[in-house]
Amino acid sequence: MRDPHAAQAFTRLVEIVAALCAPDGCPWDREQTIDTLKPFVLEETYEVLEAIDRHDHPALCEELGDFIFEAVFVAQLEAAAGHFTVADSLESIADKLVRRHPHIFARDAGEAPLTTPGQVRARWEEIKAQERGASPKPKTLLGGIAPALPALLRTYHIGVRAASVGFDWTGAGDIVEKIQEEVDELRDVVATEVPIDQARAEEEMGDLLFAIANLSRKLGIEPETALRKANEKFTRRFGTLERAVADSGRAMKDTTLEELEAEWQRAKSQRHTE
Repeated sequence: MRDPHAAQAFTRLVEIVAALCAPDGCPWDREQTIDTLKPFVLEETYEVLEAIDRHDHPALCEELGDFIFEAVFVAQLEAAAGHFTVADSLESIADKLVRRHPHIFARDAGEAPLTTPGQVRARWEEIKAQERGASPKPKTLLGGIAPALPALLRTYHIGVRAASVGFDWTGAGDIVEKIQEEVDELRDVVATEVPIDQARAEEEMGDLLFAIANLSRKLGIEPETALRKANEKFTRRFGTLERAVADSGRAMKDTTLEELEAEWQRAKSQRHTE
């Protein structure tokens, strides 16, 4: 559904940000750089994700506004430095979307129709590979994946890229076997080395997490989201445990592990939407 007011609202935001950054604008905004804005960009990204996880639509509306503001702010600073404008960014993504959806925008040119998400994904990666090949600055298949991504999410994208050229496990069961292999190697480090070789333990732990993230990908699960939901579930249950201990007149530090485990099991048995 097209929103006839979107362009007007976006233009208003761009003008407001330009006024804030003008010589007679806001002193705080005028002091910002693309580097100082990085924490705010990251914070707003995660607040958008949190609103999505909760399916809190009013909050999502507000957080998306904050997120878009940060993008416009960064673009304004880049425009002031003479690098590019927000219009350049918008043109870039619009051109990319048209270019990578020829089954929608090049039908008249004889582009074959695509009927499944898998076909679309494969065509998308094929076009990306062609773009990398035509670039004056050649990139490796994995070189375009942002190093600053959360590690689990970056692993997911690394796996997607590698799988796009056929370098992948045949099935999820093969990755489960690989996970077991990595668990055994980590268990060997823990069981046989005293003191534990931290460098080797870190390497084996990394291999294990890498394999787990790829199993998630193979199952069609984005691992960062899955882990975030697991964190929320644990936090919710632990809060129930804390309240139960407090209601009994005890302090957490004075409660035995067995008692805490019993409360934990009760917390798990309570009805939550998980």
